[in-house]
Amino acid sequence: MVGGARLENANPLIYHRSGERQVTDEEVDEEIPDRIDDREIFDLIRSINDPEHPLTLEELNVVEQVRVEVSDEESAVSVEFTPTIPHCSMATLIGLSIKVKLLRSLPDRFKVDVHITPGTHVSELAVNKQLSDKERVAAALENSHLLEVVNQCLTARS
Repeated sequence: MVGGARLENANPLIYHRSGERQVTDEEVDEEIPDRIDDREIFDLIRSINDPEHPLTLEELNVVEQVRVEVSDEESAVSVEFTPTIPHCSMATLIGLSIKVKLLRSLPDRFKVDVHITPGTHVSELAVNKQLSDKERVAAALENSHLLEVVNQCLTARS
């Protein structure tokens, strides 16, 4: 939990995790080009830590595979995330954590779009505007405290 303040959502619903991805022979074969798909993107973001609870974004159903779209041909990734409550003050931080994880993990050719699932947050438009603005994202990551919090969200829990 970030900051130690009172929890906004003290009793979130906890969901079951998806099973592990089944690796195919083609994915292991170095001779065959490996296309990036929605499951691969979901696997990258599912274990991001929630900034408020000792749970992952998948366990809180903030991210779901069905809300991930990938076009390998167009080098585009789109992820919708759903905050646990409509007035979640951590929505921008969650979106930023997802975006940073993908920017760090994917080849530079990919355009990454991260946004709130329509109709699920009171500040949806403002948060989406921040997350889609490259300069705002870059400025946010220059803030050492914010970068530390993002890195905590991205660090695997033991």
